[in-house]
This record gives sequence, structure tokens and C-alpha cells, in this order.
Amino acid sequence: MALTLFKKRGPSRFERAADGSMTLIEHLNELRTRLFRASLAIVAGLIAGFFLAEPAFDLFKRPYEKLPGATNLQLLAPTDGFTIKLQLAMWIGLILGSPVWMYQLWAFVAPGLHKHERRWAYVFVGIAVPLFAAGAVLAYFVVDKSLHFLVEAGIGGLTTAFEAKRYIDFVTTMLLLFGVAFEFPLLLLMLNFTGVVSARRLAGWWRAVIFICTAFAAIVTPDPGIFGMVSLASALVLLYLLALGVAFVNDRRKGRGKELYAGLADDEISPLDDDREPVAGRDRVDAPEPIPAPEPVAGPLPLERRFDEST
Repeated sequence: MALTLFKKRGPSRFERAADGSMTLIEHLNELRTRLFRASLAIVAGLIAGFFLAEPAFDLFKRPYEKLPGATNLQLLAPTDGFTIKLQLAMWIGLILGSPVWMYQLWAFVAPGLHKHERRWAYVFVGIAVPLFAAGAVLAYFVVDKSLHFLVEAGIGGLTTAFEAKRYIDFVTTMLLLFGVAFEFPLLLLMLNFTGVVSARRLAGWWRAVIFICTAFAAIVTPDPGIFGMVSLASALVLLYLLALGVAFVNDRRKGRGKELYAGLADDEISPLDDDREPVAGRDRVDAPEPIPAPEPVAGPLPLERRFDEST
């Protein structure tokens, strides 16, 4: 008698979700489990963020300390210090727990995608993280230059004393806006890789893209100076050009746009289908048959014998 060392297991949750054999209740239970695990990761990151909040605060306030005549940041309410620490801890917790909660989100969505779509999704997620980090780093340097411009361009002879919570809100908002803006080329690549738009169409949008990038940089950057706006707009246009180059390579690899002209040289006309068929004589058309007279229409029934849809 043969001995089996390993018991054969059934299909996994991922396989059952991919083939559509899971019920609605099982999908809801899986969603609850994924959300619970993601919440645990965020809470664990939040606890670690409490210990890293003060180093992060020291890093964020360095641009302020470089200002001429800057004093210590001010607290206007007894709870502001704890609120700032909790806010920074939450940001750090989301960043530290991002591998876990992003995986849980991906594990719930991935069964509904095709195999090649999952492969490209891995690539996009891997690119999104460094792009966001690059945008946050650029925002940090823009904040440093912008603060100097705003203070030096204002009325002189004043004591520089910022309110701590508003300053931290300002810095974290700038980091978030710049980081999200750097995800712009991924949106273009997704449209190209899914076949929605071609690289040639993306290249035709260059005027609109430059205008949108410049307008967005002018709105987002805090100072009216030229450094922040030009830095962000130039970075976004450069990312657009990089995405455009990748889109052209992808179209060339797939042969997109050449299906109708495959095998033809650039100076060769397309072949025309000029096969001639002999024209045969027409078949005999019989005379039309007379139309019969219409039957008489029955008169309406009495009121007591009529029925509507409700009766």
C-alpha cells in the first residue's frame, strides 16, 4: 500500500477567486481579512512612528532654522505638540506599513486581472514608490528655497516665528503634492500599455502637457518665485518625455500602427483588390401578387367586458 506523505490540498483562495468559484460571502470574508491585516500593519507602523516622529520633526524644521532671525517654532494650544507628533506618526506608519497594506490590496484585486496585467502591475508598483520618493525629495528642496524667498521678499525687521502645526501641515502637504505629481508618467504608460492611446497620440499632446505641467507647478509651489515652479514643471516635462520614449518602444515591440501596412516599404503603394468578375444577366422578376383586401375590424367591447392591466 502506497503511503502518501503529503495530503493533496484543494485550490487556494487566489485560484478560487481567479476562476470565479468563490461565493459573495466568501469574497466579503476575504475582504474583511485583508482589511484587518492591513490595519494591523498600519497600527504597527504607527507605534514605530511615535519613536521616529521627533527625528522627522527635526528634519522638517531644518529649512525653517536656516531663515535669518528664526526663533523656535511656536505652539498656540496645549494639544498642538501631541497633535503634531500623532500626525507625523501616522504618516510614518503609512509609509512603514505600505508593503503590507499594498500587498493586501493587491492580493484582493489581482485575481480579477489577466496574467500579463498582473506582471505589468508589479512593474508599475515598483516604479511608483521611487517616483513618489523623488517627488518628496524635490519638494523638500523647494520648501527650503521658497521659505527664504518669502521671508526676504516680505517686510524686513520682523521676527521670524512660525506656528508649529501650520508649518508641519505646510511641509507634509508639499511632500504629498509633489509625490503624487510624479506619478503622472505612470498614468500615461498605463493608457499606452492597455492600448487606449498610442505613443504617436501621446506625442501630439505635448503642448497641452507642457501647459498643464506649468500651470500645476505655478499653483502648487508656495512662492511666486521662479525656482519652485521651474523645478517642478521641468521635472514633470522630463518624466513625460521619458514615458513617451517608453511608449514608442512598446508600440514598436507590439507593431502597433503597422497592421494595415505590414510587409510594405515606405515608398510602395498599398495593393488594390482589382479582381474582375463577369457580369451575368439578371434573373427574371415575376409580377407582384395582388394584395388581399383587409379584414373588417371588430368593434369595441362593452365597458363591463373591458379589462386593464391591473384587473
